[in-house]
Amino acid sequence: MMYLVILAFLAIIGSLAAALYFMLRGGGREGRSTSGHMARALAFRVGFSIVLFICVLVAWKLGYIQPTGIPAGK
Repeated sequence: MMYLVILAFLAIIGSLAAALYFMLRGGGREGRSTSGHMARALAFRVGFSIVLFICVLVAWKLGYIQPTGIPAGK
């Protein structure tokens, strides 16, 4: 489970870096916009974040991870 979380986190950081690259690259020599590439990279980031959240919820529900901290109701 820990490897899945690390892999998802690296994918999120990688897609943010790709979006930054496309944003800084601009139109380029050919004059076409890279905003579509940037939007796709940011959409992948949102998708990876949702998958990571769902995996953490499933792992908690199956008992792979346990919550710690302040007990509920105190």
